[in-house]
Amino acid sequence: MNAYHLKLYVTGQTPRSRGAIRNLKRLLDDVIPDSCELDIIDVLENPQLAEDDKILATPTLIKALPLPQRRIIGDLSDLDKVMLGLEIASYETIGSGGRP
Repeated sequence: MNAYHLKLYVTGQTPRSRGAIRNLKRLLDDVIPDSCELDIIDVLENPQLAEDDKILATPTLIKALPLPQRRIIGDLSDLDKVMLGLEIASYETIGSGGRP
C-alpha cells in the first residue's frame, strides 16, 4: 500500500501546469519514489472531479493520504514548502544537496 495519495489538479498543458508536474515528479522521484500514488487531473477534461474537491485555482496539489488532508497551490517550485505542506522532512535534509 502506498503511504501517500496525491492529486495534482492542472488546467491543460500550460507552462505553469507542465512546471508543476515536472517539479512534483522530481520531488517524488528523489524523496518518496515507491510510496506514492499520484493522480494528475486536468480540470478541462474532468470538471466534476475539480468541483467535488472544490478546486478554485490551478495548479493545486492535494495530499489525500495520509490524513490530515493538505492543499498546496502554485507551480510547486519551492520544494521545501512543498515538503512542509506534505509533512515530510525538509527537502535539504533528504540529501538533495540544496538543489532547487
